[in-house]
Amino acid sequence: MLYKAQTLTGYALQGIDGEIGTVKEFYFDDQHWTIRYLIAETGTWLADRQVLISPYALTGVKTEERHITVNLTRKQIEDSPAISNDKPVSRQFEDHYYKYFGWPIYYGGSLDHHKKTWNPGLRSTKNVSKYYIQASDGEIGHVEDFIIDDKAWAIRYLVINTRNWLPGKKVLVSPQWIERVSWQEEKVFVGLSLELIKKSPEYSEEFLLNRDYEAQLHKHYNRPGYWGDMPAAGHAEFEESMTNKTGLAKEFCQESPGLKK
Repeated sequence: MLYKAQTLTGYALQGIDGEIGTVKEFYFDDQHWTIRYLIAETGTWLADRQVLISPYALTGVKTEERHITVNLTRKQIEDSPAISNDKPVSRQFEDHYYKYFGWPIYYGGSLDHHKKTWNPGLRSTKNVSKYYIQASDGEIGHVEDFIIDDKAWAIRYLVINTRNWLPGKKVLVSPQWIERVSWQEEKVFVGLSLELIKKSPEYSEEFLLNRDYEAQLHKHYNRPGYWGDMPAAGHAEFEESMTNKTGLAKEFCQESPGLKK
């Protein structure tokens, strides 16, 4: 199902033996536009410590209860590698993190290859919100939110607010239509014209985003959809592994010291 990142922000995180905390934001891979971590605020039980939770551990989104189920215990979270709240995530941390949980490293390699360098490819949904959108022939708004697919934990769309150019209208743009992102200028460049974006089917938060709307959107831009044979956000291997993530987590739970109860 598709969810707005801002909608999921604040959701409770329900672990195997109790609540872990709440969703603060998401970190995504700017090459594949895939969610790599959920940032959790643990509250007083871990002295307000923030922790990273990989999609490998996420087993479901419950909208009525406003929580996300996590296939980890509170003890596993407590003993997991700690991150610094004021520093970016390093490759060294990620190697330790994935080794602790026994999960495959999404970028390949090992600590010997990556040493202590920061991971420049991880971006925060919170920070990238408000980036300007540069069409092929001019600016046309800013990033307001992200649409996340909880099956593959991939970013399917950026929600673009065009109120400065098209009063009150919001449109969706797929990451597959992005040519590049200037992190210095805080600007997203898309290979679409102003006129094409202006005539795009309007996105409204009042209705549920469904496949009929998505098909209409992709038809308007004459672009293929991500569904069917197209890999999720350019990362087929990750989507395939997410299909059976519950079983995968159980398998790792048996093998990994970090996941022993």
